[in-house]
Amino acid sequence: MGMPLELNTLIVTKGKETRVAENLFSLVKEGYRLYPIDIPIEVRRTIGGELSGTAKIKKVELENNQTTITYELVALHSIN
Repeated sequence: MGMPLELNTLIVTKGKETRVAENLFSLVKEGYRLYPIDIPIEVRRTIGGELSGTAKIKKVELENNQTTITYELVALHSIN
């Protein structure tokens, strides 16, 4: 039996991110998703929304049909 898997090259937060440290955030997404690690990618609040910043993903955890990513914000383009 196969496992559904999504490949993402963009972080969409929908305002659900949690600050772990100064520039380090955690985000839980439904389903299993793969993200590039240590490569700068865009961060947006919504899929079609304005660019919020640029981040590097430091850790991806897949468990219980959820994906938890920990990312470091390396550039902030908007404060909202």
